[in-house]
Parts: sequence; C-alpha cells; structure tokens
Amino acid sequence: MIELPAIRWGEPYQSLDVDEVVHFYTGEPVARVHTVGTGIIRRDAKKAKRARQALLAMSPAELIEKCKAAGELFESGTLAVGDSQQSPEDFIQQQSATTGMPISMCQANVVKNAFVLKNIDQILDCLTRGLSLDILARGYGEEGRGVTVSYQAQCDALGAVLPSNSPGVHTLWLPVIALQMGLVLKPGSSEPWTPYRVFAAMVEAGIPREAFCLYPGAGADIGGAILASCRRSMIFGGPQTIEQYSGNPKVQVHGPGFSKILLGDDCVDDWQQYIDLMADSVYRNGGRSCINCSSIYASRHTQEIAEALAKKLGPIDVLPPDDPNAGLAAFTIEGAAAAIWAALEQDIDDPQTTHMTAEYGDRLVEKPPVAYLRPVVLHCDSPEAPAANKEYMFPAVSVVQCPQEKMLSAISSTLVGTAITNDENFRRDLIASLDIDRLNFGPIPTSQLDWLQPHEGNLIEFLYRSRALQIAP
Repeated sequence: MIELPAIRWGEPYQSLDVDEVVHFYTGEPVARVHTVGTGIIRRDAKKAKRARQALLAMSPAELIEKCKAAGELFESGTLAVGDSQQSPEDFIQQQSATTGMPISMCQANVVKNAFVLKNIDQILDCLTRGLSLDILARGYGEEGRGVTVSYQAQCDALGAVLPSNSPGVHTLWLPVIALQMGLVLKPGSSEPWTPYRVFAAMVEAGIPREAFCLYPGAGADIGGAILASCRRSMIFGGPQTIEQYSGNPKVQVHGPGFSKILLGDDCVDDWQQYIDLMADSVYRNGGRSCINCSSIYASRHTQEIAEALAKKLGPIDVLPPDDPNAGLAAFTIEGAAAAIWAALEQDIDDPQTTHMTAEYGDRLVEKPPVAYLRPVVLHCDSPEAPAANKEYMFPAVSVVQCPQEKMLSAISSTLVGTAITNDENFRRDLIASLDIDRLNFGPIPTSQLDWLQPHEGNLIEFLYRSRALQIAP
C-alpha cells in the first residue's frame, strides 16, 4: 500500500488525519492519504506569491522544455510517488483499482495527458492566439503592431478541485505551470494518482517543487477552503455546482457538457453513413466525459437512427477491468447506479419516449459492492420529452425528432456541437448560436478534440486581465 502525504508548497506533510483509498471491488486499501484542515490551507495560501516567484525565475522557454520532459516522464518513467517508486504500469493498475475504470480507459487518458505536456508549446501558442509568453512573463511588451500591450496576472497560483470520474479533465490545468503560476490541487477522493504523478514528473524534470500544493482527502471542506483561498480556481461537478458558482469570476466551473450531434435536412437522408461516428461519440471513454454525445437531433429518420444505435450499443456488456475490450466503468458509490436508473425509468415512462435498448437485456448490472449501467438509447418524439436533453455518467443518448428550424431554440447549453450539414444558412445560424461552445462542422465525433483549440473557457482569459499600459518615450 502506498503512502501519499499532503504536499505543502513542495514539502511532504504527514498528518494525524489519514484517509484510505480502497479497491473499488474488494475494498482492500490501496493508498493512505494524509489530509489537512482548512486552517492549514488558508495559511499556505498566504505563501502563494513564493510559488510564482520561483517560476518567474525561469524563462517561459525553459519551463516549456521542462514540461515536455515531464510529459515523457509521466507517460513512461518510473517516478517517486509518495513513499514508493511508481512505474507506468503501477500507475494504471492503481488508478483502475480505485476508480473502477477499465485498464484500457486508464491507458488512453495517460496518452491524452502526456500529449498536452509534450505539445505544450503549440497548445500555449493557440491559447494565447500567438502572443509571446515573454509578454505574459514581463507583464507588457509589443506584439509587432507598434502598440504596447499589457496582461496582468490575476493570481499567483491556480486552485483546482478535481474529480475522480474522468482523468482526461486534467488537461485543463496542465498548462498552468508553463504560465509561471503555481498549482493548489485537491485530487479526486478515489483518483489521487494523476495529480501526484504529474507533480512527481514535473519535479523530476526540474520544475521547482515549491510551486505545488496537493491536499488529498474526501472532505468537502478541503475543496471549499481552496476555492475561498485562491484568487482563481477551477471546480468540476454537476448542475448544482454550476449553479452555486455561476457568476463568480474567481471560479471556472466545469460540469455536464450536454454535447450534441445535429443532422441537417440536407444530410439526414444519408444518416447511415454517420452511425459509427454517433456511436463513437456516445461510447468513447465509457460515456463519462462532458464531450460525449448525450443527444442527437434530426428532423426525420430518428426512429431508424435510434434503432441502429441500439443495435450497436445495446449488446455491450460489463467486462472485467483488465479485459482489453472493457469499455464500461463501475459506479463505486453505493446506490448511485440504481438511483440513476430509477431516474431514467421515469423518463422512459413518458409517452413521448421509447427505450430502444430494452430488448438487449437489463441495463442496471449489480455486482455488489459496485454496479454498472450498460448503454442506453432512447427515442424522443420531440424536444419537450423529459429525456431529450439529459446527460449521465455512462453511455446514454437520446435521439430527438425536431424540425431543423427549431433545433437551435431547443438544444439549450451545448459544450460540443457537431453539425452535419452543408446548408450555409444553417451553418451561419450555428455560428451565431450562443448555446454552443465548441462547434464542429462535418462528421467529427463530439469526443474528438483538437487540443490546439480552446476547450471549455480560455485559460489565458481566466488567468490574465488585458489592460492599457503606456510608456513615455
């Protein structure tokens, strides 16, 4: 069993309060994590300036090279994590053991996180729209138009309250160190592995360890203290979390994506060409990402589309985590899967909704002490059906019949919208829609991201304020 101390600006901290992280199925302890009280977090926050100073002592170019090296180490190195030497295989086994995610899914997320670190220069070039990082480091400079521009850092360290269900979201905070800001992280209660391994990889690559705080543990008060103490923070959660922090400029909230595929009237008759794309959008990463497709809108052929998707996704069954074909993750919180299925059954009872995967066996699979939900495909006669715009933490999709001219008024908030249409008028309306964050034109899965484009809010705009600065000749 691995021992994970809290990290207070790079220094390990052994606490009297220790939580155990256990195997999702056997209940056997896999790790002991040392937790801290809110008072320590508040006191540590007063030293955040030192983290930024340590990073400002290095040039952006140096930090970028060290982040690239950290990406290689994260993916393939044996690193000092807690009191153990952790190989890449150890990391994947530990992550799977405590989260219930299949080994193959854990491996895919390793590649995704490593990619961001190894390509951090290109990603930052995109996030800054080509702005020199030296301007951000200095606070001002010239872009080449003969005009002085200035960007003021809004914090010394970014706080982040991280989830346990989708390690791919760590890509959103990985660029922060290269921007010369520290990190104050609360790892997910059952997935401390990625933040600790990133920390170990970055320190091994030569990044100052005093730029990091890691406060593991299951207590909600830890996350609350981070959000209250940091001038800029990220949090991941459900609709209640979004509502709680809505309008708070200090907190960037990442929640359900309600991502969708829209089939235009000019392409919908060719729907069979896009079934694999639709299935991939729903099923990839176990359906656990905000970028997984949760609704498909079309004006016609919706019953046929739903039947074809059900035929592809309905037979998918629960497999052991070490099976290379396993694609469904366990719900490790007791009663969670049953509660989700009960909510889905209420939606299925609506007369406008048909359960298309019913003939492929039970959807709720209980394997005490955990449970699984197999893929669900629903058909909705209209956007007014209760299930039309729902999202769940497993592969679930509603195929919604809706006239093209009413789609944009019906879809509501959409993180990723894939629009399969060549209708220029419809494309212009899609571009103008304030409900779609990330827009794909053409047959691009919602789960296929171009990391060289912003995702879920621009990190630069969140961490820096553009301002006027003039210098006398």
